[in-house]
Amino acid sequence: MIKGRLPVGQMSSVVAPAKQSNDMGPKEVELILVKEQNGVQFTNSTLINPAQTTTGTEERETWAKKIDFLLSVIGFAVDLANVWRFPYLCYKNGGGAFLVPYLFFMIIAGMPLFYMELALGQYNREGAAGVWKICPLFKGVGFTVILISLYVGFYYNVIIAWALYYLFSSFTGNLPWVNCNNTWNSLNCSDIWTFNRTSHNVTRRSTPAAEYFERGVLHLHESEGINDLGLPRWQLTSCLTVVIVVLYFSLWKGVRTSGKVVWITATMPYVVLTGLLLRGVTLPGAIDGIKAYLSVDFHRLWETSVWIDAATQICFSLGVGFGVLIAFSSYNKFSNNCYRDAIITSSVNSLTSFFSGFVVFSFLGYMAQKHNVALEDVATDGPGLVFIIYPEAIATLPWSSVWSVIFFIMLLTLGIDSAMGGMESVITGLIDEFKFLRKHRKLFTLFIVVSTFLISLFCVTNGGIYVFTLLDHFAAGTSILFGVLIEAIGIAWFYGVGRFSDDIEEMIGHRPGLYWRLCWKYVSPLFLLCMVVISFGTFKPPYYGTYVFPVWANIIGWCVAISSMAMVPIYAIYKLCVLPGTFRDKLAYAITPEREHHLVENGEVRQFKLRHWLMM
Repeated sequence: MIKGRLPVGQMSSVVAPAKQSNDMGPKEVELILVKEQNGVQFTNSTLINPAQTTTGTEERETWAKKIDFLLSVIGFAVDLANVWRFPYLCYKNGGGAFLVPYLFFMIIAGMPLFYMELALGQYNREGAAGVWKICPLFKGVGFTVILISLYVGFYYNVIIAWALYYLFSSFTGNLPWVNCNNTWNSLNCSDIWTFNRTSHNVTRRSTPAAEYFERGVLHLHESEGINDLGLPRWQLTSCLTVVIVVLYFSLWKGVRTSGKVVWITATMPYVVLTGLLLRGVTLPGAIDGIKAYLSVDFHRLWETSVWIDAATQICFSLGVGFGVLIAFSSYNKFSNNCYRDAIITSSVNSLTSFFSGFVVFSFLGYMAQKHNVALEDVATDGPGLVFIIYPEAIATLPWSSVWSVIFFIMLLTLGIDSAMGGMESVITGLIDEFKFLRKHRKLFTLFIVVSTFLISLFCVTNGGIYVFTLLDHFAAGTSILFGVLIEAIGIAWFYGVGRFSDDIEEMIGHRPGLYWRLCWKYVSPLFLLCMVVISFGTFKPPYYGTYVFPVWANIIGWCVAISSMAMVPIYAIYKLCVLPGTFRDKLAYAITPEREHHLVENGEVRQFKLRHWLMM
């Protein structure tokens, strides 16, 4: 499909476009050249039917309303990590001072990369793999991010299943994690926190809430390690089944259905967080917790670890590199203002993280005072915060069951829309690449969610937390940073930041400013390269509590990580092998947009000229 570039005499062809393939033929490209030579420029609204796809007369689905898209992006980017990760990092790394490196990396890398992915998907109207018709050599990175999203789904859905299990358990007059009189409790269970003065650590695992999570829900005590998983627990399997069913019926008809679901899943967390904050600030010790959260220690900014934590949080919190932003934006109208969307949604994500810190630390301050321990001995991140510390705090409140139901509904909504985004990335990416699947979207969606369910069963066994930890550590760590790095290089350097800016101008009517172009070409790739190097250099093997994973488990973990990253060189080699001509010809075809392949035959390859690499 020709997007906004035609000579005057061809306007009628937009009304009734002829069927064509993904590779634009000489006729279509010649029309573009005539337009440019004549200096005639048409607005997108005149020339483009936004619902039209690159495959001809078949129309591409679009969002029913603009707000559906915004809520979907916000719902995906704002996930459980906003609640259990950012507030802890902020407290751990100097309180308010942590915002300095966080905002710095947001400006030079987070927002530019977010904007880049939204624009890439919207202009090319394809999923994570299909967009690389702009530079076929790099299509492997599309499969990299699709694989990463699939891997994350294997264990992320399990978190939602845990939240659902807790939600069902909350419909009782006496919450099951309040006392030690249950069948799953050990002899070491005590509702009094003990402080080990030698190790300076609070023993949380002996509390009723900790034992409920590890012994009552996970049944971890029945496993000796990852080599002793056991069978799936029927209770968690049932919850996982419900999650999969909800995901399927949210995705089976495309963005028209998922766009309606996010009206609930993306807005509910803000209502619940506000309610929890209003309740939390009334608790004794809450103000002390909030003061600790906001305390400013600028001396911490001299520590390298603080900057690494901020950079890592930016990379993962915005959701770049999963293919989700590309997939979602590909269903936008061609003239949609993706620049404004990038600013709004990335800002909302960061503000949500900051706001959730007040909620979290109001309750942590309360817990610290209640148990007469220092706040640092209560503060934690990850599943331990939302499945141990927070439930224990809620259990001490009047109407505890009601607050528990509200809290876990929030966790469910935070998780569901993020899981929907990950699955949509996989579905859209593969359907757009393999066109025959478009007619069978419902069946293909069923195949994806069922496959995810079957792998997730390993995470709901007695030793499932070990599989969960292994996947969480390897599936989307270094590999996601590597994927975004290759993506940034492919767009800014090989396709060309100038050409990419022209595409954006064609959509929204103005070119990105110099700041954005500098970030795309120099700053963001350099930032990502540093992050990849640091990720390899600071790698630590996974662990859960005192359990150390065996060597073979770490090997499997690295195989998972490498399998996604390997898609980049594997596809590049494959592409160079199947293209015709000498190696120079092969390379020329591989780095030239598919719609310009006729130029290669004439020896006109932009990437073989110095001007292309210097262009801004």
